[in-house]
Amino acid sequence: MYIAVMNPVFQTESLEEMCQILSERGVYSIEMGCGGSPGKHHCDPDVLLNDEAKYQEFLDTLKKYDMSICALSTHNNPVHPNKELADFADKELTKAFQLAQKMGIDTIVTFSGCPGDSETSQKPNWVTCSWPDDYTEILNWQWNEVLIPYWKKKAAEAKSYGVTKIAFEMHPGFCVYNPYTLLKLREAVGPEIGANFDPSHLIWQGIDPVAAIRELGKHHAIYHFHAKDTKVDEYNKAVNGVLDTRHYSEDRSWRFRSVGCGHDLLFWRDIVAELRLAGYDKVMSIEHEDGLMSKLEGLDTAINTLKQCVMKEPAQDMFWA
Repeated sequence: MYIAVMNPVFQTESLEEMCQILSERGVYSIEMGCGGSPGKHHCDPDVLLNDEAKYQEFLDTLKKYDMSICALSTHNNPVHPNKELADFADKELTKAFQLAQKMGIDTIVTFSGCPGDSETSQKPNWVTCSWPDDYTEILNWQWNEVLIPYWKKKAAEAKSYGVTKIAFEMHPGFCVYNPYTLLKLREAVGPEIGANFDPSHLIWQGIDPVAAIRELGKHHAIYHFHAKDTKVDEYNKAVNGVLDTRHYSEDRSWRFRSVGCGHDLLFWRDIVAELRLAGYDKVMSIEHEDGLMSKLEGLDTAINTLKQCVMKEPAQDMFWA
């Protein structure tokens, strides 16, 4: 297992500056945004797929710092009810597949997306309950008429480019937001669909990350991991619950924290152990979105915490058993 950093936190730095900062901290892998909300600051498919000199410069910079790319990320909504927005997101996803093929990368991190409630919708409609019956009807339409057909087609396209792992971040606001919905789509589409396991979005829903890892591990469905923590404000939660639509800067029921600031070291060691038991022994990619800490202080906190948790060597035979 090894540590990486997701690159949007370095949107004000050049590729070389980012690589230098990470290498000084003993991190030698990057999850590279190439579209959608992570942006294209360091990795623009329109450039790297069409300009061989720029592509070679990109590779040379990574090589200079002994840096690898663990995955490409393009977080967007390719089933958005606004057809122009959906088409743009879909094209970005295709470019990510093409760039992954060129780089020899097999994992793309993204969202499942969320449709509207009908063919005439203009905004996504995230359904959170089954009654009144209108909501069940919306869910059935979203899944059967939009989500499953789209991802069946897109999974086949991914395979044609050598991308065998589409790692969905289970994120509220999108149709795949917990292990149940992830496995539901995986069963309908195929083994190309798996999880980008980000505990931060599960914690505030009341999900135990260790239990969720165990469930997904039974299906070999964990393809990537985002290392990000969440601190639940128990007082605010007791008053208003966890479905909190206030801005992240307000006094809300929960907030994102750097790894180790929402939960203690044992919590993260339990996660790492359960990942290994589930057969996942790859990257833990730090996504820094802690509004209380600076960029480097938040990253250093996360890196130092994870260095005390990750198991770098394979398990040995149990000589005592």
